[in-house]
Amino acid sequence: MWASVHDELDRIVQKSLPHKSQITHFLPFTISRFTSHAKDERMTYTTDVVNEIKTTAHMSDEEFGSEKPVEAAEDVIAPVEDPEVIKKIPPLTPIYWCEKMTATTFGETFADFFSQTLGFGYGATSTVLLSFFAVVLGGQLYVKSYWPNLFWLVMASSSVAGTLISDFIDRTLGWGYPLGMGVLLSILLVIIGIWKLTGESMNVAGAMTRKAEVFYWSTILVSNTLGTALGDFMSDSLNLGFGLSAGIIGGLLVICGILAYFTRVSHVLLFWVAFVLTRPFGATFGDLLTKSKEKGGLDLGTLKASMVILALFLICFAIEMYMLYKAKKAKAAKLAEIEGDV
Repeated sequence: MWASVHDELDRIVQKSLPHKSQITHFLPFTISRFTSHAKDERMTYTTDVVNEIKTTAHMSDEEFGSEKPVEAAEDVIAPVEDPEVIKKIPPLTPIYWCEKMTATTFGETFADFFSQTLGFGYGATSTVLLSFFAVVLGGQLYVKSYWPNLFWLVMASSSVAGTLISDFIDRTLGWGYPLGMGVLLSILLVIIGIWKLTGESMNVAGAMTRKAEVFYWSTILVSNTLGTALGDFMSDSLNLGFGLSAGIIGGLLVICGILAYFTRVSHVLLFWVAFVLTRPFGATFGDLLTKSKEKGGLDLGTLKASMVILALFLICFAIEMYMLYKAKKAKAAKLAEIEGDV
């Protein structure tokens, strides 16, 4: 069946652009590349290819010879060119960022519930929850596809661990926020620098190798710890208060979003800036919910605030699962349509 799909696409391409030199000029791939992958059953084609041919060749649907417009970009079957590359990271959609911010806020309030409300202390709580983070991270590194429940469990646990590590550095070791942030920022830059030097892709959504994924989660853990310290520094040391601090950080996140959508600033850079900022947003917003009214909070308590935030996260998670279900059904329909055409 795959050979038939290839032959049909090859016929369309050659009908529209009869000279191979044109294809080489217009696109970053040639008929020879199509042919080389025709024998590989893992490689099929997307509607993006056809749309790119039409766009770069300035052809209408009628000139291209298609009976109906080709629908916009969605992989019919994703190509797998490297068996070591695994798709395990969700796309960076608005739902992703809602899940990320609720997960990090939950990390702040839930960690405070253990260390402060239950009185376990930062050292013991950090050891237990860091061990839990290591276990679920091992599971995430082991699986070979995107498991939403496991991914977000790792994300939430990294947020909890980051909160505890930050509090341990500041309060137990007594380093203070400026020194702690300086050390954490240095560690973060070293990890990203080593990641870059290894030659591994720094793609932050979709597919990556396990080696790159280790760097990804290491960066996330340090980012969450740094973000917690930054949020506490803004609300406590600078006396900005929880509400104002959350508002400032929220504004910076909006700016990152605008730059991502309307400029050519590196999306990898903007992702990590936004990722670090979501943590102090979660920290300050979590403190706003849990701290007493005398300290400028709403005095909901750590347990009640944690349950409210968890409910918000579960709503976002349910939306993501519904979107994945619809995408799966749409992909199956596309496959059935292609099989019927060929």
